[in-house]
Amino acid sequence: MLLIYTQKRSPRLRYIAKQLFERILGVSVDFTTKIENFVAHNGPKFSYGKQPLGKELFFQSVSLLFEKGISEEIVTVKKWDNFVCFYTVSHAESALPFDVFAASFYLLSRYEEYLPQVKDSLVRFMASSSIAYEHQFLQQPIVDIWAYKVKEILMTRFEGIQFFPTKFSTAIVCEVSEALAYRKKGWFRSFQSFSKSLFELKFKQIYIQGKVILGLQKDPYHTYNYIINKAKSGNAQLCFFFGLGNYSNYEKSNNHHSQTYQKLIKSIADYCTIGMRLSFDAQKDLVALKNEKKRFEKITHRSLNQTFCQYSKINLPTTYRDLIEQEVACDYSMGYQDNSGFRAGTCTPFLFYDLEYEIQTPLILMPYCLSENAFEKITESENAIKQASVIVDAVKKVNGNLIIHINNQLFDTSNQRSRFWKLVFNYFVSIS
Repeated sequence: MLLIYTQKRSPRLRYIAKQLFERILGVSVDFTTKIENFVAHNGPKFSYGKQPLGKELFFQSVSLLFEKGISEEIVTVKKWDNFVCFYTVSHAESALPFDVFAASFYLLSRYEEYLPQVKDSLVRFMASSSIAYEHQFLQQPIVDIWAYKVKEILMTRFEGIQFFPTKFSTAIVCEVSEALAYRKKGWFRSFQSFSKSLFELKFKQIYIQGKVILGLQKDPYHTYNYIINKAKSGNAQLCFFFGLGNYSNYEKSNNHHSQTYQKLIKSIADYCTIGMRLSFDAQKDLVALKNEKKRFEKITHRSLNQTFCQYSKINLPTTYRDLIEQEVACDYSMGYQDNSGFRAGTCTPFLFYDLEYEIQTPLILMPYCLSENAFEKITESENAIKQASVIVDAVKKVNGNLIIHINNQLFDTSNQRSRFWKLVFNYFVSIS
């Protein structure tokens, strides 16, 4: 067991130390505010504060982890050991030139997302507004990298210390934004789709729509068997997220009343893990969330454990508080759909810390780092794989969780980019 001495207790320090040491590095950690207990401890230990006690291993602190609430933080990013750091410290005896715990907490708590910033048309926090994007470390799981640097320091100082870190794993998150293109859409929606294709002179789509409606061809968005079988051929875990929201400007494609849609959800649940895709209404309104949760549990006859927010739109802290109230275990929305990289600076699942209430919550956040939207402008699959491999290699080095966001529509064979996506998907599921 690793013992940490600090002058006063801090829920923020406990939270981040548990994440770095227990969940990333696999070593148990405890805390003390009593010098005599710290001195008497024979195992690995260090002090964390403004000044060292003596000659012990010492990490100098800044004030962030001993504060309460949210304030305008001035963060100065500097280069360090081929990486970056911030919250630098000046004490010569400090084991690191920056407060690794405060910096990690800033990223994992999503401190910057509580501060005023420019948002996009969907009122989302943008990657371009983040400190990681600005200082070009978005594609590095920097919190995990820092944790492994601390591990090196501890191993040098304490020969007998043992670590049991997590193992590298891959997971595919498939967001079902439109379950079926033409089949069983109802006469009004089918007429709308037909009229739009006719107006845009898309005669191939009209031909395919006709064959699907007549039962002569499988619906082009029904790519689930392909995705499931391909995922099973590799080592990747797979989870589908289905939307059950009311009809709105953002929720037009999936009709939760449809028997065909409900049967599809049930059939997918027989083969792999499923979760619920929160509508925009459910992300901001607890009543809407409760209604969608009831629909999910009525259709699947199982508790709702996993969610994904539509378009990765997260209203902090409201969305997560509502999920906690509904006893949801995990959420997979922590990522940027239009940028590859690590929104929270990590590739390890972590617990949501409520900055306003100053508590660690039971909600597990599963951060994804690759999304299909980030590859929209890439035309060659080789270039997409090359770009993705940078992220993959970074996650492998720290034994992290590689979580990839896709959509069922990507493998529509009538889409000219379906071959591109099948080659990229082959790469994703073959990673080990």
